[in-house]
Amino acid sequence: MNTITTRILGWGLLFLITACQPAANKETEEKIIPEPIKGAWLTNVASDILTSREKIDSAMVLAKASGLTHICVVTWNNGYTMYPSAVLEKYMGVKMDPLYGDRDPLKEVIASAHAQGLKVIAWFEFGFSSSYGKPGTPILEKYPQWAAKDREGKVLVENGFTWMNSFLPEVQDFLTEMISEVVKNYDVDGIQGDDRLPAAPVRGGYDDFTTTAYAAEHKGAAPPQDYADSNWVQWRANKMTAYARDLYKTVKAIKPNVLVAHAPSIYPWSKEHYLQDWPTWLDSGYTDVVMPQVYRYNYEAYSKTLDALITQTMPQYEGRVFPGVLTSLGDGYLIDEALLDSCIRYNRSKGIKGEVFFYFEGLRQSPDFYQNKYQKY
Repeated sequence: MNTITTRILGWGLLFLITACQPAANKETEEKIIPEPIKGAWLTNVASDILTSREKIDSAMVLAKASGLTHICVVTWNNGYTMYPSAVLEKYMGVKMDPLYGDRDPLKEVIASAHAQGLKVIAWFEFGFSSSYGKPGTPILEKYPQWAAKDREGKVLVENGFTWMNSFLPEVQDFLTEMISEVVKNYDVDGIQGDDRLPAAPVRGGYDDFTTTAYAAEHKGAAPPQDYADSNWVQWRANKMTAYARDLYKTVKAIKPNVLVAHAPSIYPWSKEHYLQDWPTWLDSGYTDVVMPQVYRYNYEAYSKTLDALITQTMPQYEGRVFPGVLTSLGDGYLIDEALLDSCIRYNRSKGIKGEVFFYFEGLRQSPDFYQNKYQKY
């Protein structure tokens, strides 16, 4: 029996087992109860903070003075890691992003943040995507069989991101190995996926492995050509949920107190477009915390979206859902302080004691607001 056949049979058995275990599968009662998270995403795009230890130290001092508790630092981006990775070297022959030379930005952020009493979440930003804005991608050039495919058989590119096949066991193993490496070797307080982990664009799933797996569970039938077919969407979303479960268990087996977090898009958009059925992850106990991207440009849209989010995740949302708030972008956007204040106050009115800001540059551009107002919330 070959590897693909074994994996497919395993998926079928898993489906049967899961179907027979409804409420008993929940792990919420056994999970750690996270403290309120007041955080910011620290990126390596449109930000120079990771380029030196001095800038990292300065940023962590600012974060503490601004009332933050957590830093979500980019760890996997555009085919590179922000730390020397034996896993990346094994697969790709390079240890990390060459921009950083012999430095270890992840280690430096952890040390600097912990010195300020801040916690660090390793953010695997690119997830199952291999590159952004590139005509080619080194990962898929070396492993062409890892490519996600659309229904025309073309390598899947969505919003500028080139995607690996999220359903392929080898691709899943690659990400799991990388995340496990960080949990084992670094004093991180948590790990995080976002709208690309676990995720797959809804236009994908038409590669040989995934279509064969689908046929094995559907009496030999091929997947619908309509990629938005509800049953086909649900089947693929279930595979992403299975990966979320497996990743959660893997991390907890290494270090039980490491937080497992996710920052997906808003539901149901997340499921309809990226197969992220994350309320199920929360309800089933496959994540400790969710930081959904409530990225809105006016108060009415923000409050309406937050209300829907709370309804979708009740009662688990209390203490486990911390909205992502869009504060700045590399294109020059900076949130109006009055809007930011209103959004935070609305969070508190709903019993939500924290949020995560995208991204850290917003703190650097509006230091007075965070140091004089936000730290008092």
